[in-house]
Amino acid sequence: MSNTGMNMRGKITFYEEKNFQGRSYECMNDCSDMTSNLSRCQSCRVESGCFMVYDRSNYMGNQCFMKRGEYSDYMSMMGMRDCIKSCRMIPMHRGQYRMKIYEKENFGGQSHEMMDDCDNVMDRYRMNECQSCNVMDGHWLMYEQPQFRGKMMYMRPGEYRNFMDMGMSGQRFMSMRRITDSCN
Repeated sequence: MSNTGMNMRGKITFYEEKNFQGRSYECMNDCSDMTSNLSRCQSCRVESGCFMVYDRSNYMGNQCFMKRGEYSDYMSMMGMRDCIKSCRMIPMHRGQYRMKIYEKENFGGQSHEMMDDCDNVMDRYRMNECQSCNVMDGHWLMYEQPQFRGKMMYMRPGEYRNFMDMGMSGQRFMSMRRITDSCN
């Protein structure tokens, strides 16, 4: 069994209104389009696991990392301008973390392999930006600003040739963090 296959199940409950009011929808895995279950979502509870939520269907648009806790008004707390339209459960990972980042799209320009968090790509690697990457091991969050701030993007194992293809046009990433939360 692979390291990512040993994950525990997650559970998140979405509510139409703030403060856990209105109709609800319980989710225990990925959901590419929540609009068939709820017309809108303005609060949620993560009972177990970790999730990425997106303000567009098919895991596109602004993203937000959510771990166990209550989010009574996530829109104002997290600066999302629209309601949650899709969510993805993040499997728990045990083992090493490895990601190779590239300065240009299609794995061009200078590159660096990372195994730990990087709070500033410019300071550490003298790279002005990161436009593609290959995640070999683990699950990562990439941030548009140094010090793990600004808009984020969830990266699971795979090749990412061009971040614009993922709905992140004009965005550059300046810091990266491993998702090491136990997500219980």
